[in-house]
Amino acid sequence: MPTIRRLLSVVAVLAALTPMTVSAEPIGRITGIGGIFFKSKAPKALMAWYRDVLGLKVEAWGGVVLPYDAPEHPPVLTLNVFQEGSNYMEPSKHEFMLNFAVDDLDAFVDRLKAKGVAILKRDDTDAIGKFAWIVDPDETKIELWEPKAETASK
Repeated sequence: MPTIRRLLSVVAVLAALTPMTVSAEPIGRITGIGGIFFKSKAPKALMAWYRDVLGLKVEAWGGVVLPYDAPEHPPVLTLNVFQEGSNYMEPSKHEFMLNFAVDDLDAFVDRLKAKGVAILKRDDTDAIGKFAWIVDPDETKIELWEPKAETASK
């Protein structure tokens, strides 16, 4: 028994002297969404609509880069899966929907209306912020979200 105690003492001393890095997540993990890619019958025209109507800056290579560190932007990106048969994406027939965070939903909706974009629905009562829904020329549903201040700063 004394040998076991001595061995445990040595192990305890060595453990106390050995620097240890404890990580909740191992390396080799997903750190975020790197992009959203989908097909269109008229990709250049659709990207022009995203530029001209939604105000997204289309780069020379044809896509858009959305920074995570934009002022008032939520610090996370949400991934969620809906039950097959859900009507949440309607009237779109696509199996996906886009969600864009906006800094001022009222101003953004006014700009969309001025460009002739129909607002499908508006909800200013959600606990995490204000929402509005539209569809793009390919009939993809787009959810616009103005996060509540405390949601955007977390």
